Amino acid sequence: MKKAFWLVVALLAWASVGAPAGGQQPVRIFVSVDLEGIGGIGTGAMTSTSGKDYATSRRLVTAEVNTVVGEIFAHDPGAEILVNDSHGDHQNVLHTELDPRVIYIQGAIKPLGMVQGLDATFDGVIFLGYHAKAGDPDGFLAHTGTGSVKGLWLNGVEVGEGGMNAAFAGGHGVPVILAAGDSAAAAELGALLKTETVTTKTAETPASARLIHPERVHALLREGVRRSLARLQAGDYSPFDLGTPVRIRMRFASTTHVDILQSIPGMSKVDGFTVAYTAEDADEAYRLIRFMYRFVSY
Repeated sequence: MKKAFWLVVALLAWASVGAPAGGQQPVRIFVSVDLEGIGGIGTGAMTSTSGKDYATSRRLVTAEVNTVVGEIFAHDPGAEILVNDSHGDHQNVLHTELDPRVIYIQGAIKPLGMVQGLDATFDGVIFLGYHAKAGDPDGFLAHTGTGSVKGLWLNGVEVGEGGMNAAFAGGHGVPVILAAGDSAAAAELGALLKTETVTTKTAETPASARLIHPERVHALLREGVRRSLARLQAGDYSPFDLGTPVRIRMRFASTTHVDILQSIPGMSKVDGFTVAYTAEDADEAYRLIRFMYRFVSY
């Protein structure tokens, strides 16, 4: 009896030490990191591995990631955070300078691209360094996937990268709790997702930006994270769930791209520049969209 009694006491003591304050489970946050919307980046050259000041961009994006995850950890020291590099070759963040408590995904050859690793176990998603969709006249380096895409619609709703990523998350029941990027991206995603936003800069022209100093951007990001976590705790978010099926319509700059895509069973040609496909759900839709703009070339 004494052994059993002390075993119960030990188990209760272990549970009280290991459990988060208030009995809540640690928050799980997925962070997708693009580059065009990072504060301090004001030219297209800065987003290219061969461009002027790309090394500076790597330091800027790493600092923004650390600012965001640091604020999450301040709110919940036991938080679990997965950071997915989501720009170009997906090798932009300086891994060795990241907060050591995060897990980091690097590399572009992955079926889910900007949302690789995201599933229903996460409580919320943060978009960092995002830009507006293709054709937005007020966006800085605005595009959707690649320059070959001129428009993307999911169930009749026009979306950019942020919208399609949010739809994937919503299909798994996970809301986007914060979106940070240039003013056009913040406006676009704030309206579409009803999420918290942080504006890191404003487009002066489509290829130049009016910048905010990184220290001010970091302060805005910390405030945004605090707001988003408070809303998440209060249950004040809804996933961007398009339901099933998901009808894809994608418009390209070239008729050749459209003709090549007719090789995919179930793909239809809407007009010379546009294809359409009905996917079973957001997961299938996302995989096909990424395949079409990233891996189909001519």
